[in-house]
Amino acid sequence: MVELAGIIILGILAQWVAWRLKLPAILPLILIGLLVGPIASQYFTEDGSKLIEPIWNGKKGLFPGEGLYYFVSLAISIILFEGGLTLRRGEIKNVGPVISKLITLGSVVTFFGAGIVAHYTFDLSWELSFLFSGLIIVTGPTVITPILRNIPLKKDVSAVLKWEGILIDPIGALVAVLVFEFISVGGGSGFTQTALIEFFKILLFGTTFGFTFAHALIVIINKKWVPHYLLNVVALSTVLLVFVVSDVFAHESGLLSVVVMGMVLGNSKLKNLNEILYFKESLSVLLISILFILLAANIDIKELMLLYNWNTVLLFASVVFIIRPISVFLSTHNSNLKTNEKMFISWVGPRGIVAAGIASLFGSKLIKQGVEGAEYITPMVFMIVLGTVLLNATTARIFAKAVGVFLKRSNAIMIIGANSLGKLIAEYLKQHNRRVVLIDSNNQAVEQAKNDGFDAYEVNIYDDELTDNIELNDVGYLIALTGSDAVNKYAISNFSSIFGEQGAYRLASSQEIITDEYDDVTQLFTIKDDYINLMETIRDYPQIHETPINSIKEYKRKIDKLHEELKSVPILVKSQTNELLLVNEFESKVKQVENWKLIYLGKELEF
Repeated sequence: MVELAGIIILGILAQWVAWRLKLPAILPLILIGLLVGPIASQYFTEDGSKLIEPIWNGKKGLFPGEGLYYFVSLAISIILFEGGLTLRRGEIKNVGPVISKLITLGSVVTFFGAGIVAHYTFDLSWELSFLFSGLIIVTGPTVITPILRNIPLKKDVSAVLKWEGILIDPIGALVAVLVFEFISVGGGSGFTQTALIEFFKILLFGTTFGFTFAHALIVIINKKWVPHYLLNVVALSTVLLVFVVSDVFAHESGLLSVVVMGMVLGNSKLKNLNEILYFKESLSVLLISILFILLAANIDIKELMLLYNWNTVLLFASVVFIIRPISVFLSTHNSNLKTNEKMFISWVGPRGIVAAGIASLFGSKLIKQGVEGAEYITPMVFMIVLGTVLLNATTARIFAKAVGVFLKRSNAIMIIGANSLGKLIAEYLKQHNRRVVLIDSNNQAVEQAKNDGFDAYEVNIYDDELTDNIELNDVGYLIALTGSDAVNKYAISNFSSIFGEQGAYRLASSQEIITDEYDDVTQLFTIKDDYINLMETIRDYPQIHETPINSIKEYKRKIDKLHEELKSVPILVKSQTNELLLVNEFESKVKQVENWKLIYLGKELEF
């Protein structure tokens, strides 16, 4: 009981420490696992026992027999299902051909390159070498997101890294499963007819069960055959059922089935999808916390000592500094990415939970089967996981600055509110080559904005989802344009430091209009321009106009006239070089103008 409670407490503590230090949680989790496991057995206990013993050894331990491996399998199935839920066909199209090549051509380069290096550096069999290389194909969003969250990058660079991490997880898992099946069925003798049959069985049953159960769950939920309070647990139990049933029909096909199930659900018109996703995210955090500590603690000190040689350094350097760059540069050939952007993508490739979890599972199984050299698999993969996370977490920001991909000024604009007002302003900004992101909690408004060609996200600003999106790292302006005074104030109060580096602005609230007291720092329009007036203005006059200004005096005269007209609202000022400044920003920074233009929306005026 003490051990189990200790794992949960230490796991959540590690997650909190990682959040505070802005590190991937995997780093403190593995270090804690190694500390309470092999390190404690070597240095802190008199009898050489671990503080936390994952497997029952007759005296202590959490899981008897195969219990740990069953728990690891079920936990990874839930984590992979949650990853599948986040995949959207539309978002994949936006990423472009680069990501497609990275998860195909890049995976092939990593698979064969790392396999060859592992074979010659550690003298492993070809089967085990390629099992190792299959396991390290994956990167992972759970480790990439914390690393990139605080590095302002171009959207394209962030998007490539994010989607590679999400899409490559199931691919790496599938490759590792297939190689493991070849080893298990073929008895170490390589490619056999039986192994080929098992290969197709995995594909057949994995995709069939995943697809079938996904559609069954969609019908059950949409027809409300399950009460709301049972929704999440029914979804969870269905995932476990699919995993187990698929595994019974085709050994090791369960991982593929849950990924397929997640992808089908994520791209369906499933009601309450966000609810299920939030529940699975919370559950995944808990499982990852427990899993990493257990897996790291399960490693023995003698397994760690297998890597205590220069071959380990050679293998790590080859994977990180040779194989990864080759796969990235081949995959991005003839793309729009610049050389420095390719270099940064090459540098950032941390491995995550799928690699560590499946390595521990397969490594232990192969050891029990008596496969020679199987004891190397788990520590080798953990070495790659820990090394890449540590390297990228400590150097990614420095490397971004060194190669010139670090954005010195975040110029993208986030507009809270995908309404007609937000879209009208966003359209003008887009025409002048400014990146604009529309944020709204209304699904229909977001879908309509996407159909109109805008970059839009369905986000509840009261959740953490907004700050977790690494594709928003280039946002420097925050504009709150919703009809809710509370939402506008909350957005400015909580996200100004993250997305409002260059300025954060909102509409006047109802109370401020009544009292005629307004916060000038966050003022977007005038005290008269509340949400109702602005919506009435663009309903009658849905246009944006430009008028020239050649002096500050002329600017003030035209601003005064615009303020007198309720149906005309100043929003921007455009310089000679077409640089766009918000009115507030212009008035605080610019002292002299010539051949500039004042931009306003609504009724066109004669000046």
